[in-house]
Amino acid sequence: MRIEVITTLPELFKPFVRMGVVGRAIQNGKLDFDIVNLRDYTHDAHRTTDDYAYGTGIGMVMKPEPIFEMFDDYLSKHSHPWVVFPSPQGKRFDQKKAIELSKREDVMFICGRYEGVDERVMTIVNEELSIGDFVLSGGETAVMIFVEAMARMIPGVVGKQESVENDSFYNGLLDYGHYTRPSEYRGMSVPEVLKSGNHAKIGKYLLKDALRRTMLKRPDLFLEHKFTVEEKAALLELFKEMHEKC
Repeated sequence: MRIEVITTLPELFKPFVRMGVVGRAIQNGKLDFDIVNLRDYTHDAHRTTDDYAYGTGIGMVMKPEPIFEMFDDYLSKHSHPWVVFPSPQGKRFDQKKAIELSKREDVMFICGRYEGVDERVMTIVNEELSIGDFVLSGGETAVMIFVEAMARMIPGVVGKQESVENDSFYNGLLDYGHYTRPSEYRGMSVPEVLKSGNHAKIGKYLLKDALRRTMLKRPDLFLEHKFTVEEKAALLELFKEMHEKC
């Protein structure tokens, strides 16, 4: 997979591409990651990428010329990428979208700054994505979130595929609770079933825990979820256990 990030602040991404999941994906050849400095496509001494807004004069807007020239240059060397613009006006980014984007061959992120980009730039954008109903100074932080979530979905990037498949939201449910050593700490114990070695019982316990957590923490996800036969059976057991405790 190939990813391009178009930004006026390329230095923000230097530690990001060296560490963690994204760094490993790049080092292992699973991800081709390119950071493009938009200022390289300016033609004045100050390498200007923004100007005052027409009409209101309030705030600065990123100029169309550097972005279009960058895009033309890219198309002269590569095939057409899927272009994403981070924006609070976009569709909310989620795990489903991360999986969808991870299956594309080439994704380009254009990072806005100030009041955003000249509206004419949107003619080359395929979709706008948001990380929430709030405003940041630029799209760089959002892009890091997008890329890390996508990189985890690329086969071979995360050591064990089960780790990915058990992540919250991967299958529409929240993740189950995790424990490690020591088994006893400050009067709190690891559930006995997790130490039993009985994989069937452990699997059922973890599924019920994921269902319970989703029900309590994200009822919206629970109501939208399409339950499998196995999940329905686990729910019946969970309701029975809850009834017995009452």
